[in-house]
Amino acid sequence: QVTLVESGGRLVQAGDSLTLSCAASGETISTASVGWFRQAPGKERILVAALNWGDATPQYNDVVMGRFTISRDNAKNTFDLVMNSLKPVDTAVYYCAATYGYTRLTQTTRPPFWGRGTQVTVSS
Repeated sequence: QVTLVESGGRLVQAGDSLTLSCAASGETISTASVGWFRQAPGKERILVAALNWGDATPQYNDVVMGRFTISRDNAKNTFDLVMNSLKPVDTAVYYCAATYGYTRLTQTTRPPFWGRGTQVTVSS
């Protein structure tokens, strides 16, 4: 069983930067596909960024391309989301997620392991 715990969410102003971290326990993430989803009030949960197992480069949703960066530290069993140039539309609960078995994170797949979420609020 894998447990994921997010940290770093808070209230920021438009244009600020923020880093979210996800700490995994119970299993190494070195063989996992990991990523970040977000869900804004009244909207569906969407995949924001993913580091899929076997891929050389990360995948990003168009709405965050060029502003967000996902990275992983297999030694620490953590992965981060660095968010720059934040906008009010980035306000959401952010969830980290992981899947194993050489499966990928995409907009249509739902991974088996989720964190509880961390709130990011961007004020204008």
